[in-house]
Amino acid sequence: MPSTHAQPQLQPDAHITVQNLTMAYGDFVIQHDLDFNIRRGDIFIIMGGSGCGKSTLLHHLIGLKAPARGKVLYGDISYWDAPPAEQEHIKRCFGMSFQSGALWSSLSLAENVALPLAEFTTLGPAEIAEVVSLKLSLVGLAGFEAFYPSEISGGMQKRAALARAMALDPEILFFDEPSSGLDPINSRRLDDLIMELRDSLGTTIVVVTHELASIFTIGNNSVFLDAETHTMIASGDPRILRDESPDPGVRRFLNRGEP
Repeated sequence: MPSTHAQPQLQPDAHITVQNLTMAYGDFVIQHDLDFNIRRGDIFIIMGGSGCGKSTLLHHLIGLKAPARGKVLYGDISYWDAPPAEQEHIKRCFGMSFQSGALWSSLSLAENVALPLAEFTTLGPAEIAEVVSLKLSLVGLAGFEAFYPSEISGGMQKRAALARAMALDPEILFFDEPSSGLDPINSRRLDDLIMELRDSLGTTIVVVTHELASIFTIGNNSVFLDAETHTMIASGDPRILRDESPDPGVRRFLNRGEP
């Protein structure tokens, strides 16, 4: 099926460019003809109904699954066409916070955050401890270095996972359903923290979420994946899409049944 939207050109401020991307498992096509830009400093939302391929798209962006067709460019470098050494260099610019948090339960918060620093840097123990304290402080967990994941709340676990994702000062942070399982207060705190990180550090942030409150609070750019047509049917500022999208499915999703 031919694409119904123009392929994006490389933009000077584009951090990530997706061109003509098709995602598939064997012969089953999940999404086809995905074309969009993620600008530097965006909080970019990947959204759509259940089963549309949001997390699968995230896996294509972070190098976990190769596309059936198309390109993912970081700057002007095509990730999936790059040699392994260059792919690894690109991935060093990523931080990833998974839906479950994925903290090691047998390690303290400090030890969890220290893991990537010990593996990928030449910092000594004292320097690592200093960076760990800074990262935990940035997410509001100063003084919790010795706590284990089981000893803190779900919201604190999410923030600890974010501290670990930030350990190597990534240019790009990826989140898979960051508010999943959180009550509205902790969800809003996490949204506020994500915006603070973007504003203070200039980080580009890519978020998979279906939570309307988060979408409208933090997102300034987005792509909408449709499960029925298996392609994107909208992109842009989600607040504008809510009010002005020509596609009724997009408006229904963003208004949750309201006209």
